[in-house]
Amino acid sequence: MPKKFLTVREVARLLGVTPLTIRNWDARGRLIAYRNPINNYRLYKVEDVEVLLRQVEQSKQSTRKLKIDMY
Repeated sequence: MPKKFLTVREVARLLGVTPLTIRNWDARGRLIAYRNPINNYRLYKVEDVEVLLRQVEQSKQSTRKLKIDMY
């Protein structure tokens, strides 16, 4: 059965950022965290992370294009 939720560390590794960045994005509403009822850990839906991953990749491509156009 495929995994439905990811931990802060797993999301951070997938997106290439620190766990603190993931927590900050959670606080700002960029990524929605669900809480584990037993230990209160943040968990993120795989689908939500995939959407954010596409956004991060698109912004990186836009930045690269902008840098190329500037030179």
